[in-house]
Amino acid sequence: MNEYLPTTPFDLYELHLFHLVAQHRSFTKAAEVAGLTQSAVTRQVQGIEASLGLSLFERTTRNVQLTPAGHALWRESVRLVGDIDQTLKTLREEFTGAKKEIRVGVSRSVGLAYLPGFFHANLRRLPHVGYRVSYLPSAEILSGLEANELDVAVLCPPRRLPQTVRVTHRFNDTFTLIGGAAAADEFAAQATRRTNRVAWMNRQNWLLLDERANTGRRLRTWMARQGCEVQPGMQLPGFDLIINLVALGMGVSFVPVRALALYGGKRSLRRLRWPDRFVRELVVAVRRHRKLPEHLAQFIDNVLF
Repeated sequence: MNEYLPTTPFDLYELHLFHLVAQHRSFTKAAEVAGLTQSAVTRQVQGIEASLGLSLFERTTRNVQLTPAGHALWRESVRLVGDIDQTLKTLREEFTGAKKEIRVGVSRSVGLAYLPGFFHANLRRLPHVGYRVSYLPSAEILSGLEANELDVAVLCPPRRLPQTVRVTHRFNDTFTLIGGAAAADEFAAQATRRTNRVAWMNRQNWLLLDERANTGRRLRTWMARQGCEVQPGMQLPGFDLIINLVALGMGVSFVPVRALALYGGKRSLRRLRWPDRFVRELVVAVRRHRKLPEHLAQFIDNVLF
């Protein structure tokens, strides 16, 4: 160890600067976040590269990209940097009187109507705790958990979770078919026979969640089993936008029943009785390897499903 210390290619501060550049894909933005000049950040990164004998970034006039070596360093060190940040955060909260904060990641496929159930009881029972909420795609939420940038996540999980992440709660989320008044009247006339329902489905303009989302992919698979093989007219990032567009008569969609709670006053929005139900699973997830702080464990216990 004594022989290693004088020859280390970088220290934790320099590694943090490397991560800022990798995160923002910009030396200028990384310097702004770090409170340094761009030239100072550039010199630090160049020093790491010189010590390693490797190029970590490909620099162009437009952006900065990680090289394969840079990506390997980022991948292997992201948890280390996150663990250190979490340790410092815990020290500040436990020993300096800093306000405790829970960083919550909520998937974009989880509508706004769910949020009172996540936070209402906690705002009353844990008034001394603050919350920082990120509304992100599920893949970014899982990356944030692994990197210790988030404390807890609510999402529709992929079929295989990372080994560093564990689920604390699971609950089912049922969907319903919605449309405008004209679509609802036409559906009611066709709904008695399956072949007519399928023909009706294939005539509609579908507004669907982006297929890159876990829910979007699973919903399309289920719809195909129902006989619907249409291409969506629009792919959208969240169900709140989809519901509003359906209410404007722009198409039809399958959406979570719970997400409709905010839109009961929209008379132009109709629920259509499709005989089968699509049900997805939502989970609450945290990092696996560390014990949950008491206030975080209480937050999870207070979530209403």
